[in-house]
Amino acid sequence: MTLLRRDDKDGIAHLTMNSPANLNALSDAMLAALKQEFARLADDRSVRVVILSGEGKAFCAGHDLKEMTRGRQAEDGGAAYFADLFRRCSEVMLAIPRLPQPVIAQVHGIATAAGCQLVASCDMAVAAEGTRFGVNGVNIGLFCSTPMVALSRNIARKQAFEMLTTGAFIEAGRARELGLINRLAPPETLAEETRALAETVAGKLGSAVRIGKRAFYDQLEMTTEQAYAFAGEAMVENMLDRDTEEGIAAFLEKRPPAWSQ
Repeated sequence: MTLLRRDDKDGIAHLTMNSPANLNALSDAMLAALKQEFARLADDRSVRVVILSGEGKAFCAGHDLKEMTRGRQAEDGGAAYFADLFRRCSEVMLAIPRLPQPVIAQVHGIATAAGCQLVASCDMAVAAEGTRFGVNGVNIGLFCSTPMVALSRNIARKQAFEMLTTGAFIEAGRARELGLINRLAPPETLAEETRALAETVAGKLGSAVRIGKRAFYDQLEMTTEQAYAFAGEAMVENMLDRDTEEGIAAFLEKRPPAWSQ
């Protein structure tokens, strides 16, 4: 069985986590597969957008607790294993905003703990009606500290703290209200609506989207003054692109642009 499937079509790479028996848990093997595929995508200029989904009943149930329990059997009680696990998981989450392509999570069923973190780490998300989201580790005595990082950068801090401390699920409609997801879709059209969003983005000038995504995340870490200076430099880079010149000319001449990429 292929743990992580990849299907490319028309500039869109669709990654499917294919471990339905454990609800696509982020096992050691799944983390390794995601890291490897993200590394490949980073250098693939033929791909303009990435969709990430899960096979079976759920998007992702977070870390593999059975695997984590086995890690406790080491002489140090699992300290080295757990430190390495959360480091590797963080590397995967950080790889998503660093990819040049926008990544859209296609979410159904549940997205819990590190699975919710995975949704929050993606650039956009479309969820099926009825999907539930949670950072539920506190219910078993494990505060979701690493999922907290992505979640608290997506939604208001009081809402994030409530989810983290109560361990309660929120429904998809509430997730959209809070900004965790972009769109809701009926379960039967989830794939189609996610694909439609991906096709819209893939139809834009690839170099402009790559420059814009990098600038979007970098400026968030700056003061407002620094962000304007940095964004101005990004605009200059974008304006000097020959395809951007063609796009502006096409707009003024009321014709479709003839982009080279």
